[in-house]
Amino acid sequence: MTHPAHPELRVIGITGIPLVRAGDDLAALILEAAAAQATPLADGDALVVTQRVVSKAEGRVVPLDNFEPSPFARDFAQRMEKDPRLVEAVLRESTRVVRQVGGVLITQTRHGYICANAGVDASNVGGQDLVSLLPLNPDASCRRIRDAARARLGVDLGVVMTDTFGRPWREGHTNVAIGVAGLRPLRSYIGMPDMDGRELRVTTICVADELAAAAELVMGKVDAVPAAIVRGYRFERGEGSSAELVRARELDLFL
Repeated sequence: MTHPAHPELRVIGITGIPLVRAGDDLAALILEAAAAQATPLADGDALVVTQRVVSKAEGRVVPLDNFEPSPFARDFAQRMEKDPRLVEAVLRESTRVVRQVGGVLITQTRHGYICANAGVDASNVGGQDLVSLLPLNPDASCRRIRDAARARLGVDLGVVMTDTFGRPWREGHTNVAIGVAGLRPLRSYIGMPDMDGRELRVTTICVADELAAAAELVMGKVDAVPAAIVRGYRFERGEGSSAELVRARELDLFL
């Protein structure tokens, strides 16, 4: 009798990617760096890339002086001892403010994500008085990388873009997916029998978030490794969207 191989997964950080600037061909930089370290991307790999490096390539790292503070931003910033330009940037990147806790604004972005400060961040942006904004269309950004790998190497990848979110009920932060291409972000087990033969009714695994979190372990926050290969996981191929990961407001028990 032949037994299946033991499940196995490899996560490989891609080093040697140069500092990315607006207008750079990010896909080419990633593919060339992977080849240079003798881990060229292969068919069926999942390529995980950080939001920050995509935002840099797409010109979404901008001066704070681009944001003229509104009266609300000035008042909030004064009370919370924050830069009013930063507060204004958060407000402009938001469709609504969900919660205000101390100096943190929990907002919903135009993409539908609910997160701290609309994903606006001033760390690892390459200078003072600059902020990183989320890409305008993270799924489209992932598709461009996927298409470039297909054109250059003849391989089909899944691509996941990540950002770091806090989580209700849990301390610490983790990477989650904010953009996908070439894979289904969710895997449903609804209707399948469990090991006791009972039918599963609600279990749906967020594959994209799990790939994002696994990749973070080799990318880090200060290690200049903005991309990683997850190899060995058999994701379901398809044109998924990060919009599938946003829970409908009427189903959210905490809003």
